[in-house]
Amino acid sequence: MEKNYVNVDGTRIELAGEKNLLEVIRKAGIDLPTFCYHSELSVYGACRMCICEVEGRGLQPTCSTPPEPGMVVRTNTQKTMRIRKMALELLLANHHGNCQTCDKNTNCRLQSLAEKLGVKNVRFSNGNKTMPIDDANKSLVRDPNKCILCGDCVRMCKEVQGIGVLDFTGRGSTVRVSPAFGKGLNEVECVYCGQCATCCPTGALTVKSEVDKVWNAIYDPEKVVVVQVAPAVRVAVGEAFGVLDGELAMGKTTAAMRRIGFNRVYDTSFTADLTTMEEGTEFLKRLETGEKLPQFTSCCPGWVKFAEQFYPEFVNNLSSCKSPQQMFGSLAKKYLPKELEVKPENLMVVSVMPCTAKKFEAARPEFSKDGIRDVDVVLTTQELVKMIGQAGIIFAEVPPESMDMPFGFKTGAGIIFGASGGVAEAVLRLATSHEGQPNRSYEFHAVRGLDGVKEVEVVLNGETVRLAVVNGLANTRELLEKIKSGESKYDIVEVMSCRGGCIGGGGQPYPNNMEDRERRKNAIYDCDRVQALHNAKDNPFVQQVYRDWLKTPNSPAAHQLLHTHYKHRRRLTGEVIDVQEGTAGEKVQVSVCIGTCCYSNGSYDTMRKLMDIAEERGYADLIDFKASFCFENCDKGPNVEVNGMVHGHVTPDKVDEFIENIIEPAIDKAKALA
Repeated sequence: MEKNYVNVDGTRIELAGEKNLLEVIRKAGIDLPTFCYHSELSVYGACRMCICEVEGRGLQPTCSTPPEPGMVVRTNTQKTMRIRKMALELLLANHHGNCQTCDKNTNCRLQSLAEKLGVKNVRFSNGNKTMPIDDANKSLVRDPNKCILCGDCVRMCKEVQGIGVLDFTGRGSTVRVSPAFGKGLNEVECVYCGQCATCCPTGALTVKSEVDKVWNAIYDPEKVVVVQVAPAVRVAVGEAFGVLDGELAMGKTTAAMRRIGFNRVYDTSFTADLTTMEEGTEFLKRLETGEKLPQFTSCCPGWVKFAEQFYPEFVNNLSSCKSPQQMFGSLAKKYLPKELEVKPENLMVVSVMPCTAKKFEAARPEFSKDGIRDVDVVLTTQELVKMIGQAGIIFAEVPPESMDMPFGFKTGAGIIFGASGGVAEAVLRLATSHEGQPNRSYEFHAVRGLDGVKEVEVVLNGETVRLAVVNGLANTRELLEKIKSGESKYDIVEVMSCRGGCIGGGGQPYPNNMEDRERRKNAIYDCDRVQALHNAKDNPFVQQVYRDWLKTPNSPAAHQLLHTHYKHRRRLTGEVIDVQEGTAGEKVQVSVCIGTCCYSNGSYDTMRKLMDIAEERGYADLIDFKASFCFENCDKGPNVEVNGMVHGHVTPDKVDEFIENIIEPAIDKAKALA
């Protein structure tokens, strides 16, 4: 039996499938410090903070050392403590510290470990030049001066989200984490999901704050400021104040926002109910005609941007419904000015969302009219918590209050939008209900949970409907490839960018790990159960909206106000890159797109083969090869431009044919003109 144990600081710890020594040590009740270790990502082993002494082996990084029976581990020897402090000092020396004004102040792991390990002085100077802050996008701020090169954001973006907009560049002392070619996040294929910020241990990646903009509007006597609160916020905002009951926290949040100065407080769950009506009706119509299937949900702006960039062939399969946030903005800007007796330009609509991509969504040109946005400002849960703190409100002591009507009333179907599977379940509740009859078995447990992909079959009107629920964009990419190849076939697919859905959005409070998301998920369904109504069609105020304004779901009036369209999207902007030396002169100009869609279809191999064949055939000096980033022809990639004309589907296996039919005639023409 002794062989089943590891000895950690004199305590026997039984092995039970732990994947590394670090997990065994934490099982022993020892919180060994780490920066680069994230239990949901691959092991990187760079920071060396988790180093320990293993008998017979010396110093070992525990995150990358598998446990073996009989190991004797000492975690806090004089040597390990000295090494940890030294490593921390070096990190602090390379870190531009302005802790008092940093958005991660009190939530920074570097800050907390410096206090925990008793590091009072840093003996090394910071020789790094201050680099510009990347804050040109709507959602995130990237401060490279605060990066400690832990690689968590790199692995999160690659492994969990399957995008990879961040990576290590440079060598030695010049190593940095950066988007491709030193671009800003707004210039590359970032979808603004914010998952990089959820795992960043310092202030290198943070939410872009719009708190001051909201305060200025509240202080403006000409403005009427209304706010909508998303379902996933209700189970997260109270975490910062020790109130974990979702409905109680929502009541206290409503009261706090009124004290802050918001004129009306509404619930995005109301327009989630409206979204269910519109999207459910749209799906049943598509199912009847067999067109544009599978239908993909369009509530998640990170997913929508991902589809526009990486899978433009599925853009027409997206539901045309706006997200609940944008539906609320459309309704508010059209109908509230009259009700609240305010000029339209003086009505400010603020959203409180769990999601950083919602900031990007609200700024999309599709969601503004005559220069006036439907949603003026998006705050994350983190920002609302900050505003409550700035106002000096003692959250736990505030009596709960109810939201304003009519947009403050919701059913349980609207609330569950905040968890992965919630949109699909809301549509299923609608589709399986019968007019005039309550749906007593309203819960569909098969679509719930934090699994990356869930598949369900249900019978609607005697027909089997295949449904998939996916969260995390790497899982989404894998699912889409199966759909493209014909391996999988579905009728409706719910997609959420973040693991667990909106409960794990990039703007949620720290910590934001899977354990916290599990707790928030359970709280979401608890909130659903205590509601009087659980089906979107039973919301009396939604029925009133149709009676007074929209007539029926998917009516022309509903389409004008609540629906939108999507498009192919450029992923990387900027200059063309020369891939060979020399001047163009009378050369044939050949540009190969290495943007995301083309690259994933083999454009790099196409370019390499074009150059190799040109070299073999002796006319490489007659061609000016360049790499470009987008010809807005994504569904026909790889794309190659020859003398200004774009040619699609130039895959590596078609390069010989392409050279003979397109490039060589262009060379002959250039020679003739010369």
